[in-house]
Amino acid sequence: MAAIVGKWCIELGPSACAARRPSSGSPEPRVQIFFCGTRGSMPTPGAAFVRYGGHTSCVALAHDEARPSLVLDAGSGLVNLDGLLGAEPFRGTILIGHLHWDHTHGMPFFAAGTRPGHRVRVLMPAQGEDAERLLARAMSPPHFPVEPTALGNGWRFGALDEGDYEFEGFTVLAREIPHKGGRTFGFRVSDGTGAIAYLSDHHPLALGPGPLGVGELHPAGVTLARDVDLLIHDAQYTVEELPEFAHMGHSCPEYAIALALESGARQVCLYHHSPRRTDVLLDELAARFTVAAVSVTTAFDGLTMTVGRRVEPEPAT
Repeated sequence: MAAIVGKWCIELGPSACAARRPSSGSPEPRVQIFFCGTRGSMPTPGAAFVRYGGHTSCVALAHDEARPSLVLDAGSGLVNLDGLLGAEPFRGTILIGHLHWDHTHGMPFFAAGTRPGHRVRVLMPAQGEDAERLLARAMSPPHFPVEPTALGNGWRFGALDEGDYEFEGFTVLAREIPHKGGRTFGFRVSDGTGAIAYLSDHHPLALGPGPLGVGELHPAGVTLARDVDLLIHDAQYTVEELPEFAHMGHSCPEYAIALALESGARQVCLYHHSPRRTDVLLDELAARFTVAAVSVTTAFDGLTMTVGRRVEPEPAT
């Protein structure tokens, strides 16, 4: 169930301690997850998309009650992070899962990334070319007025290979997953008390039909999602649409649920919605999974979730 708090929504689930829930226990650090953009492929403005939102992929992570410092993807939803930071500059790391437009085109419009004191490290899958020049293929004249070097003096660009990393106090596992049109990573992020898996663009059918005919439950995906509190997963197409549109490199909710069950993930968040899926159609999609083998949430711009543990007081003796 969800409780609206101002602009943002706190998602209450059986595996996560809800933010700001009263408790007499001693809190451990928790991970706050801010969904700044939840669309795939292109932004979707207009009255038909108001409730779920139209910004493209961007999820910001924060240590409990701190400012967000680790960002997964930099689609147009990155501009919503400005509101979370108030007047403060962004100081942190942006991990780009792959370099398609809907995961990068928020960077030039990220106001917090230009404020005095900003520190923005952008890391993307290694592809045998300098990371900044690779990004500049799409962000430079004649395609765009400026190159990445113009974003600010505090911006740095680099490349990642598969492996384990430490960024902004989080442990991050990067693994390559199948998707069309360029090397693509999924991420597993943990602070030691809670963990999420982020597979925003995922084409498991490229590896075979799998047990349900919607994609192979392959080792990289299972490893990323193993025992996480929350699996954020590509759900761009319905299972009925998948045969027609699978060549575009995406997945469906049934696969996300199957992956959660295979890996022991506690909750699923359906993400990277089709730009054609209106609020009404997303309501209908969400209604399919109100009763499922695992808890399922349909992401929207402004959703906040919290994962982690809370230490309850020991009984009095």
